Amino acid sequence: MSRADAGRMHSRRAGIRAAVVLIGLLHKSRKQNKEKRKQELLSSADVTLPERPLSPPLTAPPTMKSAEFFEMLEKMQEDYIPYPSIDEILEKGSPYPLVILPQFGGYWIEDPENLGTPTSSDSSVCEEEEENFSPSPYGYKLECKGEARAYRKHFLGKDHLNFYCTASSLGNLILSIKCEEMDGTEYLRIILRSKVKTLHERIPLAGFSKLPSIPQIAKAFCDDASGLKFNPVLYPKASQMIVAYDEHEVNNTFKFGVIYQKFRQTQEEELFGNNEESAAFRNFLNLLGDTITLQDFKGFRGGLDVSHGQTGVESVYTVFRDREIMFHVSTKLPFTEGDTQQLQRKRHIGNDIVAIIFQEENTPFVPDMIASNFLHAYIVVQVENPDADTTSYKCAQAST
Repeated sequence: MSRADAGRMHSRRAGIRAAVVLIGLLHKSRKQNKEKRKQELLSSADVTLPERPLSPPLTAPPTMKSAEFFEMLEKMQEDYIPYPSIDEILEKGSPYPLVILPQFGGYWIEDPENLGTPTSSDSSVCEEEEENFSPSPYGYKLECKGEARAYRKHFLGKDHLNFYCTASSLGNLILSIKCEEMDGTEYLRIILRSKVKTLHERIPLAGFSKLPSIPQIAKAFCDDASGLKFNPVLYPKASQMIVAYDEHEVNNTFKFGVIYQKFRQTQEEELFGNNEESAAFRNFLNLLGDTITLQDFKGFRGGLDVSHGQTGVESVYTVFRDREIMFHVSTKLPFTEGDTQQLQRKRHIGNDIVAIIFQEENTPFVPDMIASNFLHAYIVVQVENPDADTTSYKCAQAST
């Protein structure tokens, strides 16, 4: 090493030492200021509290002593009455509820016994997308984005026009227009897309004195789209690109967990340790879908191995209203001897968002029984009269 290189190395080391010393001084100064501020707070005057009880403050007032603040928190914790534990519920004897709240909350429960008789408005599906399907008789509505599939349903492969606008306060716009007739009335079906949202509507032509221009149609459809110039889309493959854009957020594949809970099982390890499938449980799985062989399965696999058999031999799969559903059934996932947590099973079901808990006998389920950062909703199903000719099920829901 030359003398010049040695000098530069020495200067660099000296600079590093100086930086370390400077950081140490800054840290020491900051620590001293923090201690000084702490002593000031502890020596401040007491707070005069009113005689009536106050609701707990979101933050402690700056003049309140730290000791008083922590005493208040401790009293709040002492006054909190937790929900009964599952052991306390079991000690009271049957009948048990299907699901109970965790001792410290965090979930809500929907009580199916209090559901009123569903009306036609309560029991429906997405009008645009599901009009060919019968409505649900149970008072639930299938939510969907009807405008996302409107172009495929009403425009694709049919006579229509597409226009674009690049100079608007809404950003780039794509407008699709189609004339149609229903019950002797002529309509304009319109889809207007912006970066914020997509609007889909059917407007009767009777509302116009004469056939409107494209800017007039856009203004009648959206007040913010007035005074704009639209140009026709002439690209031959524009329709395929528009469909891809409209449906880029549409999800047609879903995966749900299915867990078998036996009588008086209250621990996660007990649930994931079940291997046998009773006749009632198998009948319930048959209601959910078809039992398929995973090897070389061509449908939606839901993260399961269809090549090497590492996630079991079988699973349950179905197609519901053009949506593929794969069920992660706990008893069909691989069982590992000596593993109390059964991680091979939990890594699939624990990463689902919704899980179905099947109860063959009257036993309560607690949502925090399963430790997971992803499971947010549970559907608890309990079979009634499993040996009768007509089997029925009780259901309850719990969600964060």
